[in-house]
Amino acid sequence: MTPITTTAELAAFCKKLKGQPFVAVDTEFMRETTYWPKLCLIQAASPGGIEANIDPLSEEIDLEPFLEVMRDESILKVFHAARQDVEIFNVLKAMPKPLFDTQIAGMAAGFGEQVAYDALVRQMLKVEIDKSSRFTDWARRPLTDKQLEYALADVTHLATLYPMLSDRLEKAGRLAWVEEEMAAMCDPALYDVSPENAWKRLKPRKHASKYLAVFKAVAAWRERTAQQRDQPRGRILKDEAIDELATQAPTDAAALDRLRGVPKGFSGSRFGPDLLQVIRDALKAPEAHAPQVESRGPPPPQAAGAVVELLKVLLKARAEDSGVASKLIATVSDLEKIAADDNADVSALTGWRLQAFGTDALKLKRGELALVLDGARVRVVEVRRAPRTAAAE
Repeated sequence: MTPITTTAELAAFCKKLKGQPFVAVDTEFMRETTYWPKLCLIQAASPGGIEANIDPLSEEIDLEPFLEVMRDESILKVFHAARQDVEIFNVLKAMPKPLFDTQIAGMAAGFGEQVAYDALVRQMLKVEIDKSSRFTDWARRPLTDKQLEYALADVTHLATLYPMLSDRLEKAGRLAWVEEEMAAMCDPALYDVSPENAWKRLKPRKHASKYLAVFKAVAAWRERTAQQRDQPRGRILKDEAIDELATQAPTDAAALDRLRGVPKGFSGSRFGPDLLQVIRDALKAPEAHAPQVESRGPPPPQAAGAVVELLKVLLKARAEDSGVASKLIATVSDLEKIAADDNADVSALTGWRLQAFGTDALKLKRGELALVLDGARVRVVEVRRAPRTAAAE
């Protein structure tokens, strides 16, 4: 089994993909020791047995013909658990739109939370996948026939799986339910790696301007340094160290070395002086450098906490009734906002989610629904209120 290793071979293969309704895609990559994912193999398959492994590490290949396919919005791109694959193609400036993610689809089709690919193939295709090559070194050349067969099988099964799963959702009236989720995965903002926005992936614990200014500045410094050196963020500085640096705001080597979250001798490393300068610059004008962070507000009263717990039970019950993964319907954050506000701006109170859960959530809050334990199963029942009598008036 020989992978595509030249631009001419790739162009000929991609010519076959043109005009196809969809292409199933998977990637093998390495990033344990790097910031940027190292793309080691691309697998693609379309109807009619059009399939190939593509070797991006070959010195004789330019991936542009395949990237053009990824950009072609007339061809649907099918992935399973697409997030990291999409991230790679986004870095290559080839956002794969439109997209169909079989993991998200599986969540709407009754296969549970974040169903694994091998489990989905086993249940739908009655095929057992050999995973022995899953964690091999995909950067080493030459790749073995066993590796290549394993890799290609992923997309050939995916190409068979997609029409079945799509048809199942369409017949159940749920295809539109997941299209919004899949479209959201193509939002470039999800894959933003600009250093100035790095702080948004973390959780600042305070709202003081001085703290936030240093927090944002240090997060940006770490991101920039990791990108320039092509090293994982954690090898430059751990997340918890950013919070400690923002809290203590050291401005000299001695203060930096006293911090528990910073590696011993960090001030004397190549990073120390730069980091200290970043902190000093942020402290010159904290209000100007501090990002705007939405206040979490006071903790909810005990009654609201009880409502959240009831909503969790309702969500689980409705998810089981509909065969849709609860995570696809609502998050814990959604439930907390619904508990506090009937008009909360959350997806669980809009579209198909309103019908599947949101309406009942509001009824439960108003005391119009009750949760009843029926053996090992929770049932949702309507509460019939007794009519008010004249004496009660």
